[in-house]
Amino acid sequence: MGGEQIPRPYLISMWYKKSKKKSDSKKLIDKLDTIFSQFIRLRDANDKGLCRCITSGQIDEWKSFDAGHFMSRNNMNTRWDEKNVNAQSRKDNRFLGGRQYEHGLAIDKKYGEGTAENLWIKSKQPKKFADFELEEMVKYYTEQVKQLKKEKCL
Repeated sequence: MGGEQIPRPYLISMWYKKSKKKSDSKKLIDKLDTIFSQFIRLRDANDKGLCRCITSGQIDEWKSFDAGHFMSRNNMNTRWDEKNVNAQSRKDNRFLGGRQYEHGLAIDKKYGEGTAENLWIKSKQPKKFADFELEEMVKYYTEQVKQLKKEKCL
């Protein structure tokens, strides 16, 4: 009994298992994504809490919308760029691929000609945020969300 050995494949699978524990940076990114999404949707909502989808024009309550990214969230340099992210219906954002072309046209209309192209260029530049930068953005957008909810009585 005392000389039992653990089967070799089991040892290998244990060695390869990754920790499910999130790093501090990943936790900060998740927290920032959540608060930034609320900020974008509240920013784009009217005083009754209704948003208009940037790509389809659909109108609905801010809580039922997404914060749709023109340039993908994978591009860290534009992930939390306020011009890159706009209130977007879940249908357009999740099921129609964000309707990037229409989103770009709407961004140029909203912020001025060439804004979409500048966001595209910016998105191609690598960016790594330090934890203190992420923490500062979390604080800033948390305060902005509180202020917008107060202003719009939501």
